[in-house]
Amino acid sequence: MMIKQLFYKRGILSREKRPFSWARFWYHSRINLLMIAGAILAAFGYALFQVPFNIVAGGISGISIIVNHYVGWPVGLMYWLLNLPLLVLGFFYLGRWPFVLRTLVAATVFSIATDFFVLTMPQWLGQFPLTEDLLLNTIYGGIVGGIGGGLIYLSGGTMGGTGIIGRIIQQKTGKPLSQVYFYTDGLTILAAGVVFGWNMALYGFLMLFLNGLASDYTLEGPSSARTATIITNKPQEIVDELMVHLHRGVSYWEVTGGFTGQKRYLVLCTVTRPQVGQVKQLVAQTDPEAFVTIGVSHEAMGAGFTPMPANMSS
Repeated sequence: MMIKQLFYKRGILSREKRPFSWARFWYHSRINLLMIAGAILAAFGYALFQVPFNIVAGGISGISIIVNHYVGWPVGLMYWLLNLPLLVLGFFYLGRWPFVLRTLVAATVFSIATDFFVLTMPQWLGQFPLTEDLLLNTIYGGIVGGIGGGLIYLSGGTMGGTGIIGRIIQQKTGKPLSQVYFYTDGLTILAAGVVFGWNMALYGFLMLFLNGLASDYTLEGPSSARTATIITNKPQEIVDELMVHLHRGVSYWEVTGGFTGQKRYLVLCTVTRPQVGQVKQLVAQTDPEAFVTIGVSHEAMGAGFTPMPANMSS
């Protein structure tokens, strides 16, 4: 009983009981299926393109390949075992049970699927490996693994591994997360260079780069939104033109020029990518002296764009 009270106090258990909701149930079911699908896809790319050629792209998966080279233990099993002590760190520093459970599920599915693919691919593929070209294996391994990892991140999960160490270091030092990941994964790739040769290390860095690009693309998708920032002396005229011809909401407010000290107006409008040309044309016709910048927006949610997601938090 005392342990249960302690769990309530620490937030590990919750006293609140929310009524059952089919919408919330299906939402979380889709999220969990997305995470499992991502882990299986990442394992497929890992077993097909990386493991046969000892291409190490950092992380615990890379360490598993190095260990497998020396002792012959299954790479999937090694990945799972090496994650256990890191999960303990993640429990205390990154989110306790919600973080640990989601990471453990993703890591377990990835480990089991990896060893399954490694054992069965030579039998059910007509040709294994698909190609002996290291560059092709590096490119497709980075893309497939990145898409799988992106699906996991999209579901709110994580693959664990050195990502846990990176996030803890980032919290403690304040360094950019991309920089921390480069250090942690880079050390693993350099170790692989000592074991397998520097040629393989170069392939590993290329795969790490492609993996990150594919993950980002999966998370954010192709950016279709653009934000137009317009500095003008004719705000109401430009607002009217944009609203009438583009049917987009527009905001504007008074600003002061830093160099001239003069009062002008800043007009802000988010449009789709095909509408950028119309924005330029309308502004040029209305105020040829206006100053316009067009920026890429990773995502736009609300009226006229992606619907705002419903609150399905548990």
